[in-house]
Amino acid sequence: MTDDDHGSDESDGGIDHFRRNRSGQFDRLPQTDADRTVKGRPTRGAVVDWWVDRFAVPEDTFDEYTFWEKGKGKVWALPYDPGEPVPVEALGLKILRTRQEHWKPTTDAVQRFGRDAEQNVIVLDEPEAKRFLAGEEQEIEWDGDWGYLVVAHDLAGGVEPIGVGLYTYGDLKSMVPKGRRRDV
Repeated sequence: MTDDDHGSDESDGGIDHFRRNRSGQFDRLPQTDADRTVKGRPTRGAVVDWWVDRFAVPEDTFDEYTFWEKGKGKVWALPYDPGEPVPVEALGLKILRTRQEHWKPTTDAVQRFGRDAEQNVIVLDEPEAKRFLAGEEQEIEWDGDWGYLVVAHDLAGGVEPIGVGLYTYGDLKSMVPKGRRRDV
């Protein structure tokens, strides 16, 4: 999904209409395109719609969250409203990277919201899950959408999200950050 798919139009006043993004400060995502003051910043609606469209996470999952951007395209979720702007190093849970060709969920977001996902979830058996957690790329049969997936494993009678996988051409690539990979 691209920025253009989420209403990042440059019209409505031209470039002078937009203020600059500040890398050292969290700014609230605008509710709608009309509320946007930073060029390229996604809207709250676009972020929620992306989770609903990509993973069928129920829209009301995000009702209690405020969404913030720090830097270019790093979207964070917070289960309360601290006001704005917020000049801190970290705030809540980083959930999404948006200023690239395809939006990418974070491992933390998938582990938090992936339990509610009803589509684009691939459940791995134990050996596959271990290889995924170790950061290995592996051939997996999958008849769903290509792209970023919620990767999960059956654990204690339920499906538990492990992290983000990138599925293309029959290969599942682990997106587990290097510092969180484990050989189990």
